[in-house]
Amino acid sequence: MEWQLQDAKNQFSKLVQKARLEGPQVVTVRGERTAVVLSATDYDTLRAGRPTLVDDLLAGPTWDDEFIEAIGTRTKAPSRDVDF
Repeated sequence: MEWQLQDAKNQFSKLVQKARLEGPQVVTVRGERTAVVLSATDYDTLRAGRPTLVDDLLAGPTWDDEFIEAIGTRTKAPSRDVDF
């Protein structure tokens, strides 16, 4: 079902109930699809099995032995002289 933004704001309780019982509810602004209200169950189903940003960052590229050695042997001094 589609809801104009003003109606969605005025009847938010009803909007949430319909999302729970009937499925996703579309909110429009000036006739243009702008948002979709989902039940928590629908949202959980949508997100299931998808990695989070943290998972993506922690699963970054693997470092081969050559790269690890290059990091370990690099100089600890700054690459240029900086006077403050």
